[in-house]
Amino acid sequence: MLGTVAALIGKDLSLERRVPQMVPAMALFSLSTFVVFHFALQRDAVAGALAAGVFTATLIFAAMLGIGRLFVAEHEDGGFDGFLLAPVDRTALLVAKATVLFLFLVLVQLVALPAFALLLLDPSLNGTRILDAVIVLLLVDAGIAVIGALVGALAIQTRARDLLVPLIALPLLLPIVIGCSESLAAVFAAGSADPLPGRWLMTIGLYDLVFALLAFALFDYLVED
Repeated sequence: MLGTVAALIGKDLSLERRVPQMVPAMALFSLSTFVVFHFALQRDAVAGALAAGVFTATLIFAAMLGIGRLFVAEHEDGGFDGFLLAPVDRTALLVAKATVLFLFLVLVQLVALPAFALLLLDPSLNGTRILDAVIVLLLVDAGIAVIGALVGALAIQTRARDLLVPLIALPLLLPIVIGCSESLAAVFAAGSADPLPGRWLMTIGLYDLVFALLAFALFDYLVED
């Protein structure tokens, strides 16, 4: 299975490297949204819960772009049929797509987090706060990746996939949105030295685990249908 997963990941990364689409689109969307918030809020800087809400909302909606395009290549080029005929574990496709989406989200955040700190955040992040933000975002990215792979596989089978992805994914991601906002509020708070809220980190981690198990149980049926 590991060889199949590695081959699928390599294929997706190679396609994105040759014809960049998902990562630039998600990054540009994030930057544009920060500019919109900058003028819409009519504030030069934000902090605490407001900053966490702005960044989390931007991250989630940028992820919708990636989820909607996650299985397009397989659907349009007949990749699903070829994969079903191959003597491999079908959950390898789930693991590969979730990993690819996770990597894309990390790349986008490498651009988005510094841009957010520059355009909107006050005070600026120090080393400790950056590390805290990385811990939170990695947990959040894992949840988005698993749920996104599951929703993407479901929506790609329909003609209205661009509509179904946000309609299905956003309610499922609501606990992650809340946990991300609550956790990042401590990171972005002005003059705060409070540690990360362990309760919310555990909530995000548990939710990630539950949906990972659910995705493994359902993915075979989604691919077949």
